[in-house]
Amino acid sequence: MGQSQKPIAAEQQIILLGRVLQSLREEDDVDVLIETTISYLKEQFDYRLIWIALYDRLNHILFGKGGMTPDHDTSFLRQRVVLSPGDLLEQVVIEQHPLGVADLQTEIRAAEWHKVAEKFHIKGTIILPIRYKDRCLGLLLLGSERWGYLLTGEAKARLMMVLGELGAALYQNEMHLQQKQTKRTDEPLLELLENVRTLTNLNQRLEAAVQATHKFVFPNRTNIYWFDREGRYFWCRMSNQLVKVDRDSSIQQAAGMTVQELSDFYYALAVNKIVSIGDARSSLKSHFTAKLLQRLKVRSLLAAPIIWQKNLLGFLAVESNEPRIWTETDKNFVQGAAGLLSLVAPTENMESTIKQIQEDAQLTSQVAQGIYSEHDLQETLRSCAKRVLARLGATRFLVLQYDSEQNNYQFIYQSQPYNRRSLTFTLNSLKELDGELLQRSTQAVEIENLDEDLRFFNWRPLLLENGVRSLLVCKCTHGYLPTALLVITHETHRSWTTLEKELLWAVSQQIGVIIRQWQLHNRTTQQQKVSQAFEQCLHILTESQNSKIEVEKKHLERTALEQIASILGCPLAVLLSWSPGESWAEIIPGVIANSQLGIFSDASISVQADALIQWALATESYLTLKVDSLPPETRKWLNAPDKGQILVMALCTNADYETTGVVLLADYQERRWSEESLSATAMLISQLAWWRRQKRITQLLESTTEELRQLNWYKHRRLEEIQRITAQSLKQIHDLGIPANELNQMRYQLLLRQLDHTATSMSGLLKLEQWQLHMSWETMPIATLLKRSLERIENFVKQQKLWIGVHGLGQTIEEQGSPKSSLLARGVPSSSAQPLMAIAGDIVKIELVIHELLVVACNRSQIGGRIDIWCRRLDKLKPVDPKDDSAKVVADHQALLELSITYNGAIEPQLLTELHDNTPKDVLAPSNLDQPPASHLLICQNLMQELGGELNFYQLPDNRVVSRLLLPLAGNDS
Repeated sequence: MGQSQKPIAAEQQIILLGRVLQSLREEDDVDVLIETTISYLKEQFDYRLIWIALYDRLNHILFGKGGMTPDHDTSFLRQRVVLSPGDLLEQVVIEQHPLGVADLQTEIRAAEWHKVAEKFHIKGTIILPIRYKDRCLGLLLLGSERWGYLLTGEAKARLMMVLGELGAALYQNEMHLQQKQTKRTDEPLLELLENVRTLTNLNQRLEAAVQATHKFVFPNRTNIYWFDREGRYFWCRMSNQLVKVDRDSSIQQAAGMTVQELSDFYYALAVNKIVSIGDARSSLKSHFTAKLLQRLKVRSLLAAPIIWQKNLLGFLAVESNEPRIWTETDKNFVQGAAGLLSLVAPTENMESTIKQIQEDAQLTSQVAQGIYSEHDLQETLRSCAKRVLARLGATRFLVLQYDSEQNNYQFIYQSQPYNRRSLTFTLNSLKELDGELLQRSTQAVEIENLDEDLRFFNWRPLLLENGVRSLLVCKCTHGYLPTALLVITHETHRSWTTLEKELLWAVSQQIGVIIRQWQLHNRTTQQQKVSQAFEQCLHILTESQNSKIEVEKKHLERTALEQIASILGCPLAVLLSWSPGESWAEIIPGVIANSQLGIFSDASISVQADALIQWALATESYLTLKVDSLPPETRKWLNAPDKGQILVMALCTNADYETTGVVLLADYQERRWSEESLSATAMLISQLAWWRRQKRITQLLESTTEELRQLNWYKHRRLEEIQRITAQSLKQIHDLGIPANELNQMRYQLLLRQLDHTATSMSGLLKLEQWQLHMSWETMPIATLLKRSLERIENFVKQQKLWIGVHGLGQTIEEQGSPKSSLLARGVPSSSAQPLMAIAGDIVKIELVIHELLVVACNRSQIGGRIDIWCRRLDKLKPVDPKDDSAKVVADHQALLELSITYNGAIEPQLLTELHDNTPKDVLAPSNLDQPPASHLLICQNLMQELGGELNFYQLPDNRVVSRLLLPLAGNDS
């Protein structure tokens, strides 16, 4: 085997690196690790300055562990360096990345190294972190006389490997030392548990906990502070310096601390959080931390709460006069000791607690019995309030109910000492956040300090003004907005135990059952009240049927307004009334029961100009609004405060009918009426509208009937007189005999026959149609009927020089020499011509209708105008009525004659609309049909319907007016 060659330089470097890494892995002593690293750096790297320092992360300090200098003086390299913001060394520690400096002598961020750099002529410098798992354990500083900080890749790799291994070794060494130095909490806590178990007195147990804690943590003082709920302060019950402290001693008074002084500290303990205040560290806000340390006269504090059933009994505190960083071991032991005290503290008052639980159970059972007793609500609540106030040591017992009409909470019951006044105000509705808080709550909501607590913020001013400083709030009913609340108040800042809050919650739920029963009773009473109002109004409307006097009508309207106002509890109810077509409203007062409300009776209210009336008319149902939203014109006749509430509703029975008034209800305060009350009110107002309309129609029909009776009586008596005189004249003519002259004799006989016919027809009219129309059944050729009708309007035709044409009869009239026929319409066949068509029905009445239509056409036509009469046969399908055995309705088809009269004349569009059959007619509204000649056309239209025909009016596109008449044609067997 040949002789091995001498290793080259690269291999020597690798071999040396491996040996250093192996040495670092196997060594446990920190100093040896540092020396090994420094030796390697001296041998392998050409740097004049080498410095290694270890980092204390708790104090943010570097401890120099040695290195190399040109003069071999390493005293400077073993000094402590406090890191400051902006320093190069701090930057490397924080960022954990190498940092190079081209010239250390000019670097302002390393001021403490200037003298060293100048002394040893150091320029180029590299600062590298010694780290392990993102944790900085120290620094390495390498300085050279050369400018710059270049480091080759191979040298940098070897250096990083050595520093990595050194960091791992330092980390393992630190963990090992930490484990050796860490105190174990299990054995001291087990020893404390054993001592607590063997001791029987609570003070002895507190003393044992204080001594064990002080021995383990070793602070300057260890104290146990106890919480007084009624006084809302902490007092020092046990201390390592004073083994037992009496509550009433002067020392205790000096150590007592109110919750107001320790607000943030108290609230942190109340939610079972440990409070730690040490060197530059605090679990509380900075401004309060300083205040707390100043109050306790310490520099460091560690406090753990003593809690039983969510009630803060006190806290265990270890206090130090120097800044101290509390370790997790310290925190765990203090928290464990406080937890042991939480378990044994209730045993001190176990007997009294059991007795109290029994009394609470008895109290809740007595409240439950009140639900089934015959006592009223006030008596049940009085008995309950007496016991609850005595049990909780509170000042006021308040039961609130939400009033939806006024949107606030009102006191339905309150109990307080004899030297305290009852609360007379109401509380605003809950804000959204407070409502959600109560909605989610499953126990009483506690306000220990109303001055500082922001919950129920809109109640604070009134409650504070009346001496309330703390309170408990329970919802008695469930829902988004609790309708009933139970509130317990006290005049000082205090807190309540969980047991007390659970007791009040149980009482509130039972009170909620009582209130719901009471609400059902009130609802039944309200329904009875509404029912009575309906019954009274119906009674009023029934009585009004016998009333014909206007004064009696207004009295009944006032009575109806009183009943309507009683449903909503309104102190003002008036009726603004007017007749169709009137422009000014009459004020009919119903109820005015409050001095803040009123109507100026002498005011003039315009129906068209007043905004309130127009708003009511534009609303389909009722309208509610505030008084401050009314315009100034309305406020001139309505006297009401700005915060008042108004309800208005128009008296309208149908959209097509005229409105005859507006009902106005008002209250002097803001109201939110229930839907049931509003519906009942709207129904009564609607009934009042129907009653007023029916009353007006009845009065109109009665007056019209009376006038028509008088007219009919007068005309009938005049006809009787005319018939009597005509009969006497005929008798006298017959007695005188027939003239001798043949021509006169012929004319005499003709006139005599006409007089006989007239007298005979007048006798039938007087006999058959004295008080109602009699429908006869006759037939007559249409040509004859038209000829007679045209003869009756001959004077109108001559006066206005009209031309009348008849179309559709198929024959022409023979010209006669008589001057009477010279102006008659052409196209009408003479009596000698055989008629083509004949109509059937009451010929006299049909003739009067045709005459009326021709008179209207003549009056509306222009002078020299033209009137056309068109005749046409129509076949109309006619259904068979099985109940009618008349021969006139047996046929499947009915033959009709369409008679249309057209003329050029003016006619009102409103009149055409009102004459249309399908148009609803309001009998109370002013109409063109109330006066002739339009009323005559309406009479003709109705009469033709009774005769089995039709009469319609319309206007053609060329502005000609058409009166279209349908008449039944006579059959062959008629």
